[in-house]
Amino acid sequence: MAISLSSLTSSFSSLSFSSQISSQSKSLYFTPTPNSPPKFKLAYRPTRLAPIASASAAAVASPVEPETANLEKYVKSRLPGGFAAQTIIGTGRRKCAIARVVLQEGTGKVIINYRDAKDYLQGNPLWLQYIKVPLMTLGFESSYDVFVKAHGGGLSGQAQAISLGIARALLKLSENYRSSLRKEGLLTRDSRVVERKKVGLKKARKAPQFSKR
Repeated sequence: MAISLSSLTSSFSSLSFSSQISSQSKSLYFTPTPNSPPKFKLAYRPTRLAPIASASAAAVASPVEPETANLEKYVKSRLPGGFAAQTIIGTGRRKCAIARVVLQEGTGKVIINYRDAKDYLQGNPLWLQYIKVPLMTLGFESSYDVFVKAHGGGLSGQAQAISLGIARALLKLSENYRSSLRKEGLLTRDSRVVERKKVGLKKARKAPQFSKR
């Protein structure tokens, strides 16, 4: 079957293509018929798009909230009646921070405000060292679990308040630990706080620049 060039040119010129992108797939085919030039047809085949938005939203879901909820249930199961109902308890203070500490026999876990200590203190080695020192002084770093409820101040003040609370809670176990803890200075309450601002000054002691004239 011979196809003339002029018939192909006229067939292509009759086609009109749109510049807009559609979500439907297009296919071009022609049906040759005897004794007539080929006729071209443009067929549309609808395609379904996958629900990308729902899949991405499910992937972004964070597992932090369930972990916190599980720790809260764990703490409540270990401390029936709450913090006030426990016997081995100590309260520590530093600046504006207050920490209530409960000790129980365990493997050395430290949970602060229903969160792991390393996560709560942002992995700061100095703040984590404050918490470990009282237990390490007596060799109990893997013998007791520490449960803390802290509020006020910053993380540095809370860490030092927890250290004092742990030392005071250890005295509930035995008064014989007092000399060892006192020697390391762990039973001394640091009374230093920020000095109040004074009238006429910029801060507690900083004065405005003096001008003679």
